Amino acid sequence: MASQAAADQQQSTVLVVEDEVIIALDLSETVRDMGFRVEGPYAMRDHAMIAIDQEMPDFAILDVMTGDGEVYPLADALTKAGVPIIFHSGHCTKSELARRYPNAQAAEKPCPPDKLMALIAEANRKAH
Repeated sequence: MASQAAADQQQSTVLVVEDEVIIALDLSETVRDMGFRVEGPYAMRDHAMIAIDQEMPDFAILDVMTGDGEVYPLADALTKAGVPIIFHSGHCTKSELARRYPNAQAAEKPCPPDKLMALIAEANRKAH
């Protein structure tokens, strides 16, 4: 019988927004390997905005710079909906993001896989 944590993970949906193809695929694979359902990955902020209008994720991993500009309008919508966010970016410092999104987590690229997995686990705890 699966544990409750495993059951929660299987039900959790993670929005992945990343415009660098290799990084997007790697993030998505890490999320799936941890037992979560991936929404995306999206290279464009506007495509991710359409996706959250259809289904709000349990938490999100966002690059700051997307194919169509900064991710902040999407991050604002997710924050307003109470969705935990992990920023995964080489474009902003953790302190800049912490000022604007005090409840979000942040990792600068490149992020070691074990650290990223810990951030994902923490976001899942916040979501449930």
